[in-house]
Amino acid sequence: MQKITPFLWFNGRAEEAMHFYVSVFKDAQVGQVSYYGEAGPGPKGSVMVAGFQLNGQQFLALNGGPEFSFTPAVSFVVNCDTQEEIDYYWEKLAADGGKHQACGWLQDKFGLSWQIVPPILSEFMRGIDAKKANRVMQAMLTMTKINIALLEKAYAGE
Repeated sequence: MQKITPFLWFNGRAEEAMHFYVSVFKDAQVGQVSYYGEAGPGPKGSVMVAGFQLNGQQFLALNGGPEFSFTPAVSFVVNCDTQEEIDYYWEKLAADGGKHQACGWLQDKFGLSWQIVPPILSEFMRGIDAKKANRVMQAMLTMTKINIALLEKAYAGE
């Protein structure tokens, strides 16, 4: 069992969110679902907590009500090795009302923020050549969805 599990607060859409995320990620599965009983606070028989797993990471989704919502202050990073993978997650996670944002960030239809990025971006940025890292940063700042080929060109000085 993992020591830390993200526990996500939804306003009546926890089960929908679970099914959405499980449909997006190829290595995913639905976990246990618990329901509100007589004591509430949600309606008796409605989903209280929905568990699911994405790429080996456990998540819990709570139907907690309208009191809280997501902000970009917390996001999940999806490391993508290829442009095809970036394109896939970029479109799937922003589907049905999500919003594309700058520098590889997006917000899904539930308001949860995701960063769809290649690991090579961090490699380029932490290199010992400050000029190369600066060119990569400048290129990335012009992007909405990350383009690996353009990052590689910036790194090479092309």
